[in-house]
Amino acid sequence: MSNESRAEVLARLPLREDLRGSTPYGAPQLDVPVRLNTNENSYDVPGDVVAAVVEAVRQQARHLNRYPDREFTELREDLANYLGHDLEADQIWAANGSNEVLQQLLQAFAGPGRTVLGFTPSYSMHPIISRGTGSAWVDGKRGRADGRTDDPNQFDLHVEETVAQIQDHRPHVTFLCSPNNPTGTALDIEVVKAAYEATDGILIVDEAYAEFARPGTPSALSLLPGRERLVVTRTMSKAFALAGARVGYLAADPAVTDAIRLVRLPYHLSSLTQAAARAALWHSDVLLDTVEEIKSERDRIVTSVGELGLRPAPSDANFVLIGGLGNEKAVWRSLLSRGVLIRDVGLPGFLRVTAGTSAETTTFLDALADSLLDVPGEELQTLS
Repeated sequence: MSNESRAEVLARLPLREDLRGSTPYGAPQLDVPVRLNTNENSYDVPGDVVAAVVEAVRQQARHLNRYPDREFTELREDLANYLGHDLEADQIWAANGSNEVLQQLLQAFAGPGRTVLGFTPSYSMHPIISRGTGSAWVDGKRGRADGRTDDPNQFDLHVEETVAQIQDHRPHVTFLCSPNNPTGTALDIEVVKAAYEATDGILIVDEAYAEFARPGTPSALSLLPGRERLVVTRTMSKAFALAGARVGYLAADPAVTDAIRLVRLPYHLSSLTQAAARAALWHSDVLLDTVEEIKSERDRIVTSVGELGLRPAPSDANFVLIGGLGNEKAVWRSLLSRGVLIRDVGLPGFLRVTAGTSAETTTFLDALADSLLDVPGEELQTLS
């Protein structure tokens, strides 16, 4: 074998120049007792749902010699029924996780010579997928500078600043995230309306965590009628506890799904994936029971870390962004040493934690209290 490093070999490969120096997406996958870093649903799939999924997959297994339904018609019908809002099957599209849905949208509406605008901090895959499709990523900003650097409210997105940046950059595709990741806050629906009116491009509202929103929080699905350039994306990874199945989907004008057909790979959604997703949707009431439990633990985290003197963001998701940390990296390491893995999202003074089971939440809160005492300066930070 050659003594050359993989980096040296990669440097010689004819890689696209715009990808050189890039780093891939990579949340730590560590074997620790409490994993609260990737916003997974901490509850296992219930036994009766497991049985339904296994049976649905079993029925498909004997026909694996045939290609799947390229149009996944029955799955689109089930997804339309689940979403409501008078949606029809021809307004629905699905793929292997919402990331593939986003990739297909950018393949169709962005790409070389076109720009994509997002408002950071937000979902880290938006710029990665944009650059991967050859699109020019524009790093928009959110919040109003008021001198407070440890307050989650600094990341709010408002109508005026959103419209101004869209008008300035004139993007072909604009990303909004509601609830936003990593802040957990839902967008004011007026921001979505104003953003749509400000652009002649595609507006994507990423609603991966919509099922966890607090009561009365409107969905951008309500805005779809009459807005042919609006796309709302969802996932079955979070509320449905199907992260391992990789199923994401969108709702939009039927013409948007026609555009995606021009770039999708043939038979991209396997018959096994379609069967598993449909079985889960048939048992949505059972699966969504855990959503209320997760929301309760999320709210418990918000209250408890506030009592520790930290500054949590009010959350509409299944996670909480915690501000007010003087040395977030040291606190992260201290938590990990106690068997608790949460997410360092790269924001100075902040860490993000997924709302898990009651036992996981208790373990996290106890470990956080101990870590604040262990990390030099944190006990002073939390009392300031």
